[in-house]
Amino acid sequence: MCGVAGVLKFDNADGRFHITTSYLERMRDVMIHRGPDGAGLWIDSDARIGLAHRRLAIIDRSENASQPMSNADQTMWITYNGEIYNHAEIRAELESLGRYSWKTDHSDTEVLLHAFEQWGIECVHKFRGMFAFAIWDTKQKALWLVRDRIGIKPLYYSFHNNRVTFASEIKALLTDPHQLRQVNEKSVYQYLSFLTSAPPETMFAGIEKVAPASWIRIASNGEVKEARYWDVLEHVTPLVSETDEQIAEQLIEELRRSVNFRKVSDVPVGVFLSGGLDSSANASLFSEEQIEPVKTFTVEYDENYAAYPTEVQYARSMARSVGADHYECKLNSEDLAGFIPKMIWLQDEPLGDPVCFPLYYVSKLARENGVAVCQVGEGADELFWGYPPWRRMVRLENLNKWPVPRYLKGLGAHALGAFGHEGTSYHEWLRRGANGTAIFWGGTDAIVEAEKKKLISPRLRSQFADLTGWDVIAPIYERFNARAWDNSAVNWISYCDLSLRLPELMLMRVDKMSMGVSLEARVPFLDHEFVQLAMSIPGNVKTREGNLKYILKKAVRGIIPDELIDRKKQGFHAPVHEWFLGKLGAIVRQELNFFCRESDLLDPKSVNEFLDSGRGMQVWYLYNLAIWWRTYIYGDGRQPCQLLAD
Repeated sequence: MCGVAGVLKFDNADGRFHITTSYLERMRDVMIHRGPDGAGLWIDSDARIGLAHRRLAIIDRSENASQPMSNADQTMWITYNGEIYNHAEIRAELESLGRYSWKTDHSDTEVLLHAFEQWGIECVHKFRGMFAFAIWDTKQKALWLVRDRIGIKPLYYSFHNNRVTFASEIKALLTDPHQLRQVNEKSVYQYLSFLTSAPPETMFAGIEKVAPASWIRIASNGEVKEARYWDVLEHVTPLVSETDEQIAEQLIEELRRSVNFRKVSDVPVGVFLSGGLDSSANASLFSEEQIEPVKTFTVEYDENYAAYPTEVQYARSMARSVGADHYECKLNSEDLAGFIPKMIWLQDEPLGDPVCFPLYYVSKLARENGVAVCQVGEGADELFWGYPPWRRMVRLENLNKWPVPRYLKGLGAHALGAFGHEGTSYHEWLRRGANGTAIFWGGTDAIVEAEKKKLISPRLRSQFADLTGWDVIAPIYERFNARAWDNSAVNWISYCDLSLRLPELMLMRVDKMSMGVSLEARVPFLDHEFVQLAMSIPGNVKTREGNLKYILKKAVRGIIPDELIDRKKQGFHAPVHEWFLGKLGAIVRQELNFFCRESDLLDPKSVNEFLDSGRGMQVWYLYNLAIWWRTYIYGDGRQPCQLLAD
C-alpha cells in the first residue's frame, strides 16, 4: 500500500517546463503518510515522463521490490498502490511461460508489471485485489492509469499546460505551481446530495479522478482513450434454482476465502471491530486456524449519546468469543475539534460523512499497537439490504412502478409544495415519480432538490436551474436497466450504491483516514468474486420476510453469536448531532457565515435558517464544505475550530 505520483509532458509542450527531481519529490513527499517506509522516483532520459512512489512495505519488504519498478529491458515502468492477493498464483502462471526474469522473491508489484507485459490491459481481469497504478510503455509511448473494479483505491489526474499529472491524492497535484486552485461549482451542487463528488469530477475545477473499474490511456501526443473494463452485472450467475441454505453456504465459503486472501501479509494484520454483524464476521473468520490471537480495535465516545448509543459491549463480547487481543480508545468533542484541520487536509476534497473522525482514531489505535494492516467491514450493508431506511425505499420503488399517470404524481407534489412541504422527502419522492426517474438516488441523498436550490447562492441558483442529482444517477440507472438480470428494487439499490456512494464516499473515507496514519485497510466483503456472488442472489431472497440482511445472517449463524446477529442494526457513526447543537455550535455558525460571505457559493439567509432548524448532521455537511474551501481555496492559514482548540 503506497502513494503514487507522476507527470507526462506532451510532445507539443514548449521548453519552459522541465520534469525535475525536485518537482517529483514535492508531489511524492506531500504524501509521506501513505508510505513512510521508502521513496523512489524515475525520470526518463529525455525528461518526458517522470514517476514517483512512497512505500508502505506490506508484501516483499526487500529493496528489490521498491518502486518505480521496471521490467528487465526497461521498456515498461510502474508505480502502484494496492495489493494483488492472488499474486502467487499469477506469478506461477507467468513463470511457466519462461519469458521473464525475476528480481524479487514474491513482490506483487513485479507480478503486475509482467502481467501487463504478457496480456496488456486485459491483465486486470486476472487480479483479485485493490489497486490504482500507472504504467509507462516506452515502446508505445503511452501512459496507463488504472483503478480497481470496486474503486477501493483512488487515483486523480489533471490535464494542463501541455502535460498530465496524476497522484493518489489531490494535494500532490496541487504542488504543481501551474495547477489551478479553483472550485468546481457543479460538484458543490452535487455534493449537497451525495456528500462527495461523482467521477470523473472532483471539487477542484480541472482535477478529475479515474472511475472505478476503468482505465485511461494517454499517448505522448496527448491523445486520450478511456474505457470501463468491468461491470458486476456482466459477471453474475443467477441463483434461481438454489435453496436459501445452498446460497448461504456459498456465501460463507466465498467470504471465508476472501478473508483468508486478505490475511496474506509480511506485517501484522488486525480487524476493526464495532460489534456489528459485518466486523464480527470478519473477526471470527480471521481467527479460524490462527496460531496467534487476532488483534481487534474499537472506538467509543465519552457518553452514551441518544443519536449513537455505545455498542462497545458487543465488540468486547465478540473479542472474547474469538480470544482476541482487544484494544479500545474513547473520544469526545474536543478530540473532534482538534482533529478537524488534519481531517480536511487528509480528505483533499469534502467527504461529508462524519465517520471520518472515528475511522482516523481507530486506525491510529491499530498503528500504535503494532498493526500495519486491518480488515474492515464496508460493503455488506450495500450488498445485502442492510440499512433500515431501505425497507421504505424498496416499497416506494415498487409503488413507483404502478400504472399511475405521472401527471397525478405531479399534482400530488404540487399540492405538498402549496402547503409548505416542498422541502420534505415526500414531496421529493413524488417529484421524482412525476419526472419518470427512480426514487432511490443513493444511500446518502443528503439534502433534497428543493432545499438545495434554496441553499445555494442566487448566482448558482440561476446557473444550475436545470441541474438535479439525477444527472449523476441517470447513467448508472441506464446501465442497470440494460444489464440487470433481476431488476428488482433491492438490486437497483445495491447497484446504485456500488457505483457511487460506496467507492466515492465510504471507501474514500477509509482510504484517506487509514492511510493518514500509514495503515492499510482491506475490505473482504468487496472482493469482486464475493460481490459477483452477492449480486447473483434474487432480490426476494435478500428481502425474505422483510428481514434486513436475511441471507447474510443465515450464512454467518454459527460463526458469530446469535445475540450479535439478531440485535438491532446500529451502524458506525459519530455523535455530531449533539456536538454541533451544543459546544461546537457557535464556532460552526461563525465559520459558515464567513464561507457564505466570502465564497458566493451558499445563500447566507438560507444557511442560517438551516442552522436554526437543529439538524446537526446536515449542518456537518455544510461545515465540511466550508472548512475545505477555507483550507484549500481561500488559504488564509486559519485553522478550523481554532477558537475551541485554544
